[in-house]
Amino acid sequence: MSAFRPGLLPSLLVLALLPLLVGLGFWQLSRAEQKRELLASQQLQRHAEPIGVAALAADPDPAYRRVRLQGRFDAAHSLLLDNRTRDGRAGVELLQPFHDQFSGQWLLLNRGWLPWPDRRSAPRFTTPEATVSLTGWVYRPSGQAFRLQADRPGSSWPRLVTEVKPEALWRQLNRPGLRYEIRMEPSPFSFQVDWPVVAMSPDKHLGYAVQWFALAATLLGLFIYLGLHNARETRHESSHHPA
Repeated sequence: MSAFRPGLLPSLLVLALLPLLVGLGFWQLSRAEQKRELLASQQLQRHAEPIGVAALAADPDPAYRRVRLQGRFDAAHSLLLDNRTRDGRAGVELLQPFHDQFSGQWLLLNRGWLPWPDRRSAPRFTTPEATVSLTGWVYRPSGQAFRLQADRPGSSWPRLVTEVKPEALWRQLNRPGLRYEIRMEPSPFSFQVDWPVVAMSPDKHLGYAVQWFALAATLLGLFIYLGLHNARETRHESSHHPA
């Protein structure tokens, strides 16, 4: 032990920080694997044939399933999902109730992104009044689930929200509806629908993992250097003291 004297405080710091840094590195590796599995599942489902709403409602794991819809939009109860950016531009995503005529169910359809023309005025959009046929896919949030933001009394439509939960909307409107958000595929009735499946790619998680492991290695290296350096200084001082 005389050849290694790191000191009490550095030893305590390393004991506290080193497991944390290594743990964060492995956590980022696990997140990268989760994102790879998520992307693989999304690609598989997105190339499958679309199913009807009745089959969708019976599916225990409908994430990213393509679905066929035929019915009408409810333009009177539109939601504008705020704080959505594209290429550095601020905007909203337009979500509208859609009544599927075959199943009788309501679904919340995301028609895509619209830019803010001005924060003092809402983005303008049109809604088809006739019966339309559409294809969309079930969106599953990778983080916190969407929920309807508490509305202030007397708030008007279209309603500006920051989070959306379809079930809360159906309770508010007293309608039977599915709990999923359906994101439209490109069509004459959609806007900008180039959503990323995940906010952070697996490669970014791997990059963060490398950074955490590098910090852990640096911390360990400094600890070893400090211990050896202190031991040499102690031996040096001892050698200059007369016996």
